[in-house]
Amino acid sequence: MVLDVFEKNGNKPLNYKQVSAQLNITEAEGREAILDILKEETKKTTLKEISQGKFQLVELKTFVEGRVDMTNDGSAFIVTDDEFENDIYVAPRKVRTALHGDRVKVYVYAKSKGRRKEGEIIEIIKRAKMEFTGIVKLSERYAFFIPDDRKMLHDIFIPSSELNGAKNGIKAIAEITDWPPDAKNPIGRITKVLGAQGENDTEMNAILAEYGFPLNFPAEVEQDAEAIPEEITAEEISKRRDFRDVLTFTIDPVDAKDFDDALSFRYLENGHYEVGVHIADVSHYIEPDSALDKEAFDRGTSVYLVDRVIPMLPERLSNGLCSLRPHEDKLCFAAVFELDGNANVVDEWFGKTVIHSDRRFAYEEVQEIIERQSGEFHKEIQKLNELAYKLRERKFRMGAISFETTEVKFKLDEQGKPTGVYVKERKDAHKLIEDFMLLANRKVAEFVSKKGKGKKKYTFVYRVHDTPKPEALGSFAQFAARFGYKINTKSDKEIARSLNRLMEDVESKKEQNVLTHLAIRSMAKAIYTTKSTSHYGLAFDHYTHFTSPIRRYPDVMAHRLLFHYLHGGQSANADFYEKLCQHSSEMEKKAADAERASVKYKQAEYLQDQVGNVYNGLISGVTEWGMYVEIIENKCEGMIRLRDITDDFYTLDEKNYAIIGQRKKKVYQLGDEVRIKVKNVDLTKKQIDFSLVQD
Repeated sequence: MVLDVFEKNGNKPLNYKQVSAQLNITEAEGREAILDILKEETKKTTLKEISQGKFQLVELKTFVEGRVDMTNDGSAFIVTDDEFENDIYVAPRKVRTALHGDRVKVYVYAKSKGRRKEGEIIEIIKRAKMEFTGIVKLSERYAFFIPDDRKMLHDIFIPSSELNGAKNGIKAIAEITDWPPDAKNPIGRITKVLGAQGENDTEMNAILAEYGFPLNFPAEVEQDAEAIPEEITAEEISKRRDFRDVLTFTIDPVDAKDFDDALSFRYLENGHYEVGVHIADVSHYIEPDSALDKEAFDRGTSVYLVDRVIPMLPERLSNGLCSLRPHEDKLCFAAVFELDGNANVVDEWFGKTVIHSDRRFAYEEVQEIIERQSGEFHKEIQKLNELAYKLRERKFRMGAISFETTEVKFKLDEQGKPTGVYVKERKDAHKLIEDFMLLANRKVAEFVSKKGKGKKKYTFVYRVHDTPKPEALGSFAQFAARFGYKINTKSDKEIARSLNRLMEDVESKKEQNVLTHLAIRSMAKAIYTTKSTSHYGLAFDHYTHFTSPIRRYPDVMAHRLLFHYLHGGQSANADFYEKLCQHSSEMEKKAADAERASVKYKQAEYLQDQVGNVYNGLISGVTEWGMYVEIIENKCEGMIRLRDITDDFYTLDEKNYAIIGQRKKKVYQLGDEVRIKVKNVDLTKKQIDFSLVQD
């Protein structure tokens, strides 16, 4: 607080009386204490004493804001907004009550050890979260709550009156309600009992709660959804372009319930083709600032766990009103293209449509039609596939990168327990839909980007992807070279070409997953923003998300803005939409983390009955305490701890992605094949431990 006074006064020299006055301290004893603090700070070289007992900060930029990244020993690193090149280290006792992910204010010491900046947390600006999932432990008079989150290093004290019916050993959600300054542990209450550990529903709900996704829709939101009339009026149809007589169909996974995109197709008299990309008109049904809209924004996205989908919108909308089900009139927002035989866009139109889907296809059905060249609408599907191929070839020619990662799926029994693992294949039917969705997203973004010039450009929600950082790409290129693959880093196009060549060469080889994941890790992350920059991975100058408004809130924003501009509206407020974009990017990351956690849990559950079994695996990651190994047969990943490898003392060689024995110089490198035994499975921690089977 004392140092804050100097900062707020622009570092004007102040004596102890002036500082005391600003802190409303009038007693002599208090003012003397302030003088002691000022003198103490001069010893730390935080303050300097200048003439006549006046003090001043040694450096002005002593206070910074940032996000807490907790470590296992209770210390933290503060990730700042580019204020400092390196993160600021905070010792455990200086972290105070800050938790992982919190936004905090940090006082940075003027003199820090070596190159590392050090500091202390003086204020918590915004808590990342106050609710945690975990296990209730009861004693006679009180209870403790042990959080699942490994970055939450404090158990939560729960008074007996705040247990909400929770029994010993039960999985629950607890909320922090207070944290007295002198208390080691926060105080909380149980807000929801989830159930017994190890039950599928309990564990999946715990994952959702851990990442901040609500388990149910509030009653007000459900009422909003139920109140929307189902009937499409003649007046509404008259405002739209009518595609009900044009061949239209949807292609989705076999178990999908929400169909948010449909393709229409017809031959034109001039020999060209009209392809309509019709997207569920979610923005027609959701009023801005309604309870429904606020809930969709808060969630940001649908969440796809291993065994369930947690929709962004209530079921009446996601699976009912908005879903483009066959043989029903449906309202859409469309991008309609006239394409020539080479898939060049000759003409385009954006606007509201009404459709009547003739057929609901699963990907597998369309794949069969493509391969057999027969079946319902086979001529139209073949033509769409030909056009998609041409769009794809052009995209890669322009420098797009093809990352084909293997997606692991589980076969589940009725209780949700995994009985098998398989890898999902992406074939032409998947790529056909993807290429037309990419076309719609790109063309919508290009259309808006041309409105206005310079600072008067119209605000829009873009999906952008930055170029890779040279040092990250350099490390990857070095590693790929060990497998005999060359990455040319001279220009963005050369990088893209050599990465695509690499992706083709590694297909079906044992190192495919390791190299693909490392390549993706060397790339920047795609985000939502109002700043109109390019999408590196797709090689598009402008790109947005327009095609999935049932499951992504940014698409709802894109629909609203496009409609506004099509009807002569002026540019929207960029600052307002930038904040919405930041939230959407954060929720997308949380959803991906939740999905990964559900996969980890199912992998652990799958291997639980296979402790002692031996498998071949690939080293998929290395750290200073162990190496991660992915089993080739079922793609489950676990860790071999270095302390468990007894033939030598092993250390991490970070630069070469390797673990090296200090005496015998035996090397275990990323991508190496090793033989492992399943040693232990901890379902609560979603943790799998392997031991190395050595020759």
